[in-house]
Amino acid sequence: MAQTGDNSKKAMIDELNGVLADHFALYIKTKNFHWHLKGPRFRDLHLLFDEQAAAILGVTDAMAERVRKQDGETLTSIGAIARTSRIKDEDNTALEADAMVEALRADNETLVSGLKTLKNAAEEAGDNATSALVDEWQDAAEERVWFLSQTLK
Repeated sequence: MAQTGDNSKKAMIDELNGVLADHFALYIKTKNFHWHLKGPRFRDLHLLFDEQAAAILGVTDAMAERVRKQDGETLTSIGAIARTSRIKDEDNTALEADAMVEALRADNETLVSGLKTLKNAAEEAGDNATSALVDEWQDAAEERVWFLSQTLK
């Protein structure tokens, strides 16, 4: 049974902001790896990381607008992203390609987990529009996990 009211709506907005922060943080991390990649698989991974970074960034506006459509406040700064994100920074520019791929796979799995939590929160809040969008975002994150997993085989 869908729960309505301020508590479920606030929980959904908090989850939306968390997933949004995770996407921004993963975008930066993916671009970092795109820029610092080296080795025999450079071209393929360089292009894959760039493609994935663009897809990750591409959903952020819709996420923030869902927050605003619910009369919520969304992220305002790099600091807000850092405080809210579950994605950990990686400042080591000497990582091997496989370590980069493994890190991005794990981080995209974190996105999938956060999106599942968001889906439950949207359903609790009775927000069918957010729930439907989460299905698309989750599918995209699962596809990135799949691609990165296959790259490691």
